[in-house]
Amino acid sequence: MPTIPVGILGATGMVGQQFVALLARHPWFRVAWLGASQRSEGKAYREAAAWRLAAPLPDEVGDLDVDAATPGRAPQLVFSGLDSSVAGEIEAAFAAAGHIVVSNARNHRMEPTIPLLIPEINADHLALLDAQGAPGTTPGWKGRIVTNPNCAAVVLAMALAPLRAFGLKTAIVTTMQAISGAGYPGVASWDILGNIIPFIGGGEEEKIETETKKILGCLNDKRIELHPVTISAQTTRVGVQNGHTLSASVGLEHRPSLDAIVEAWRTFKGRPQELGLPSAPAQPIVYLTEPNRPQPSLDVDRGGGMTVSVGRLRPCPVLDYKFIALGHNTIRGAAGAAILNAELMHREGLL
Repeated sequence: MPTIPVGILGATGMVGQQFVALLARHPWFRVAWLGASQRSEGKAYREAAAWRLAAPLPDEVGDLDVDAATPGRAPQLVFSGLDSSVAGEIEAAFAAAGHIVVSNARNHRMEPTIPLLIPEINADHLALLDAQGAPGTTPGWKGRIVTNPNCAAVVLAMALAPLRAFGLKTAIVTTMQAISGAGYPGVASWDILGNIIPFIGGGEEEKIETETKKILGCLNDKRIELHPVTISAQTTRVGVQNGHTLSASVGLEHRPSLDAIVEAWRTFKGRPQELGLPSAPAQPIVYLTEPNRPQPSLDVDRGGGMTVSVGRLRPCPVLDYKFIALGHNTIRGAAGAAILNAELMHREGLL
């Protein structure tokens, strides 16, 4: 039976529901506390949350009463699916009170002492956690915060990480992002049906351009040196339920062969695979040889939604190579990413 009690902040929202669904079958973690807004406080979770997932709501979670999103009664480990409009202050309050917050929100991602983690890429960045509680430093929390990246930045960073060995210089990326990334009810049907919306608010393009550099960066004397890659991103919303697709071109100093790049993707593994973490896919990046793949309807659920699928690698007449990448935005790009981060922290003795 799972032995580590966990809480979920923002439990009634779409990311919160994905946390509930993924943790229902988790071998280590058990949902013991749910926090949400005042309008949900005191209600049974099944009454407070309009359940939107195909997976059934677990009875043991549905029967839990929803608490206020304030520290005190929550377990030490708390997953945050809070909206960014409120996440900053609430997560900081939980960390100050001694909780470990594993957050999907954007608010703390680029702070110098907070890891922006994809465990296959930068597990060593967890060394930043010591600085969060050092005496006389800011923020000086008794607890800690770890973040996972923007849902599109996750896909790009996973695809680019194996290419660092070839002297990664530049990347141009255009995203085709699923409507589930906008939460519920998301985008109005009149706006998205038969249409493409060439804008996503909340600084989406800037997040892809900056977060990716931090993820790919090097830890040096407990500081992150951003990777020097220059990234130009354009983001669009398309009528797909789940799965963010990226069309990317990259410039590489060493001009490797096509076969060398494919082999780098296929052999890419990290700390989660070494440790056999429960949420880690055996192969985090899969290269598909069919000319019309990857596709969200066919490939988004690979590895339980934790695998990034790549295809259509070919020469680029502007940069060096271009390709398509796909990842599940609410699993690898949100709740699943945070759970994998917590699994790594547990196995590394940080919980």
